[in-house]
Amino acid sequence: MTSTRQLSERERETRAAANEGLPTLGFDAATPYDDYVGTATLHQLQRTVTDAPEELAFLVTTQVMELYFGLLRSEWQLAQRQLDDDDAAAATVTIKRTVRHFEALNAAWASLSWLTPAQFNQFRDALGEASGFQSALYRHVEFLLGNKSEALIRPHRRNPEAYRELAEALARPSLYDSVLAFLARQGHAIPRAAVERDYAAEYEPRPDVEAVWVEVYGGPLAPLADALTDLAEQFSDWRYRHLMAVRRSMGAKPGSGGSSGLSWLERSMRREIFPELWTARTLM
Repeated sequence: MTSTRQLSERERETRAAANEGLPTLGFDAATPYDDYVGTATLHQLQRTVTDAPEELAFLVTTQVMELYFGLLRSEWQLAQRQLDDDDAAAATVTIKRTVRHFEALNAAWASLSWLTPAQFNQFRDALGEASGFQSALYRHVEFLLGNKSEALIRPHRRNPEAYRELAEALARPSLYDSVLAFLARQGHAIPRAAVERDYAAEYEPRPDVEAVWVEVYGGPLAPLADALTDLAEQFSDWRYRHLMAVRRSMGAKPGSGGSSGLSWLERSMRREIFPELWTARTLM
């Protein structure tokens, strides 16, 4: 009888809400929205280590970025599968979608653009050796974009799952490698050395690949080239905004994770992804 009475009460609430043009107001448990999004878990993840009011914004922004790293990884892996299936149209759509994800990711830096050295210093020491440099997901994102280094997976040796995933990503083709292999299968003059190589090694730009991109821009695959260029530009914007956030909040102090901080980021900015997409423009 109790369950029947509860159900009838819910039915009355639903009908009353419908008559008033309101959304459904009665549920047997948590709302479907909360169940789907996992809000109860999500909002328990902000565990600050100081009383500094600025720390919560720093932590939330960092967690939002981590979610976007995971999304980008999933999307680029999908794009690689689509390229492996020679479905350039689907891969182009996926890559274009990730350009929008990256725009949102880059916009997250605005949540920290106000952070002064005095404000950051209130909680920085309490973070210990924690540093964004240690993000396994960000490292995976960089590997997918072709910025690879075996040394950079070493901090994750005591996290077996993260270490395994990064070691596999290091040895596998990057997104750019997948694109070049696709172009080769389509009959473009991509040299064998550009696709049959040690994927863990840093990619070296080649004039013959540059010439292929000039050719691609005159044909039906130009949208794929443009999508990759947009993505490379967003990644450059990410690195620049990171650099400026660090410069604003801590100047040239050493990074909390042991890096040289600002100078490390400046060196990172000089490593271009998809290099021939940029140099080919001079030849068009």
